[in-house]
Amino acid sequence: MSRFRHEIVHLQAHIRTLRLAAGALALLALLLGLGWWSAPRDLTIHIPPDLRSGSTRRWWDVPPENVYAFAFYIWQQLQRWPSDGEADYPRNLKTLSAYLTPACQAFLEQDYQRRRANGELRLRVRGLYEIPGRGYGEDPARRVRVISARDWIVTLDLTADEYYSSEQIKRALVRYQLKVVQLDQDPEHNPFGLALDCYAQPPQRIDPHPDPTPAQAPGAAT
Repeated sequence: MSRFRHEIVHLQAHIRTLRLAAGALALLALLLGLGWWSAPRDLTIHIPPDLRSGSTRRWWDVPPENVYAFAFYIWQQLQRWPSDGEADYPRNLKTLSAYLTPACQAFLEQDYQRRRANGELRLRVRGLYEIPGRGYGEDPARRVRVISARDWIVTLDLTADEYYSSEQIKRALVRYQLKVVQLDQDPEHNPFGLALDCYAQPPQRIDPHPDPTPAQAPGAAT
């Protein structure tokens, strides 16, 4: 009888061990399920435009060339008034608000009010485009200055054309130094995860022939 009793005790101990193992596996599966459930469903990965030589980087890094492309695209869209600046400018501010920091949004709204009060918007048509030979590829280090992993200063050399009805009333070559910050808080409306924080320095008129550094550029754009 003692041999059978010993065998029963052994089997009961083995069953308890199996139950503990099954409980541990169930707990592990629960933790893995919670981790999977809380993991982000979408990741924004910034890939450099030129992949001929390949690219290896952390998924959260933002390449400077992508920062430049973002700043140029959003700023160009903000300053595009296709028919009437008095209606187009506030509409742009509303449409692109997800790509602006709150401080920049407030600054540009004040700029709109000032321009409207001075009669600079009504029936004005405006557009910006890059000055040939002064894009990112010509001088990448100067076009995007890295402040931190989440902050940059982008230098854009652009031509600003304005028309009143069919008559051109202004053409200015302007250097814009814009602050860009990482603001990945609304991927539904801002898939870039970046935002403009307006000017790092006031806009500056530039000479169309030499390409001075920002510190040498005279004057202020109007």
